[in-house]
Amino acid sequence: MTGHKTLPTRPQEGTMTPCMNKGLGVLCALLVAGAPTHEVAAAPFVELRTSHGPLVLELHPESAPQTVANFLAYVDDGFYAGTVVHRVIPGFMVQGGGYDADLRHRPTREPIENEAARCLKNRRGTVAMARSMAPRSTTSQFFINVEDNPHLNHVRLESGYEGYCAFATVVEGMDVADRMSRLPTGAAGTFSGDVPLEPVLIAEAQRVDRPARVAETRTGRPDPSEINAPKSATGSTMARRPPNRRVTP
Repeated sequence: MTGHKTLPTRPQEGTMTPCMNKGLGVLCALLVAGAPTHEVAAAPFVELRTSHGPLVLELHPESAPQTVANFLAYVDDGFYAGTVVHRVIPGFMVQGGGYDADLRHRPTREPIENEAARCLKNRRGTVAMARSMAPRSTTSQFFINVEDNPHLNHVRLESGYEGYCAFATVVEGMDVADRMSRLPTGAAGTFSGDVPLEPVLIAEAQRVDRPARVAETRTGRPDPSEINAPKSATGSTMARRPPNRRVTP
């Protein structure tokens, strides 16, 4: 029947299978010994070199494959070189990856689907993709959570509850993000506020090897408690700030 896999069957009585023949014993042993082992692919790492110091991100393609592929495409194209962190809010997040030093928006690739339903939770030290009010509007911009932001997690597939996809964790340089979040801000360009008065430049974003401080024994897979699980809630995940702060579009 089309669409169904065939299952292995028990050999019929009298049927000779390869390893039932003693003459093939050595061959079978060699085949088993030489069988390829399938190891978990190493998680990719990306370094962001900024004017305030470097940050190293560990990406998690096992929970957000399309989002990670999209981010790496921008990294490999050199897109982030010369962009800025254009929005910082203490106790919330720092955001960048879409504007140059003159706050001109850079042309991007086509938007991708929002993978917030199965990605990491928006906890301190995670990196998520920014987007507009439309769920399928993720392009190049990202933000680093400097505090736990559960109101940004996926709740359900309904307008206002889709959440934001966290696809990476900061493994080095979280102190850099913390310092950025506390910079003095104001209005600039087309933004009414939250723009650092001292420009924060992303000089380069590039793939790097696993940092020495990251244990080699790690699988690269986050703990299940770190992954989003759909649940009911009364608050909208579209809030850009924690509920006790003003909401911006």
